[in-house]
Amino acid sequence: MLEQVKEQKTLYVVVCAAGPAAEAGTLVGLAQERGWVVQVMATPAAVGFIDIDALEKQTGRPVRSRHRLPGEPRSPKADAVIIAPATFNTINKLANGIADNYVLDVVNEAIGLGVPTVVLPFVNSAYADRAPFKSSVDKLRAEQVRVLIGPGAFIPHDAGAGADAFERFPWALALDAHAS
Repeated sequence: MLEQVKEQKTLYVVVCAAGPAAEAGTLVGLAQERGWVVQVMATPAAVGFIDIDALEKQTGRPVRSRHRLPGEPRSPKADAVIIAPATFNTINKLANGIADNYVLDVVNEAIGLGVPTVVLPFVNSAYADRAPFKSSVDKLRAEQVRVLIGPGAFIPHDAGAGADAFERFPWALALDAHAS
């Protein structure tokens, strides 16, 4: 009798250069507990915010922040994407189709392919109140990207108070959005 093997799905965890990025391992662990294989990707600016060695040990995969060289192995195909913490800059670029780094290239393509994508911002209220940001959130939502900002999601902190908001960053919220 053949045993059915449960196919594991791959989650791309995309990390941007925001305060909570140092705790990205929290999201990785939560995703692994829910059965995901996790591929961590980091924007170029986020590389200095994260512990690459620890994340690679936790996932068993290299953290990707640049395009692979010929002959280097590909990342597994994504079944879902979470961008957390997502910065003002990354959200605005993504909404406008800008792919000026590896992560934006990968996520723009994933959205175009219909891969379920969740964005969990970490922005202050001054950024969140800007018209370009509001427009970017609307554009992403129009493409079926779940942007978790507002009541029941991430609530922007006051400008200058980001450090106080790190511990309240709702990592599990992004995973719950994929489950719903």
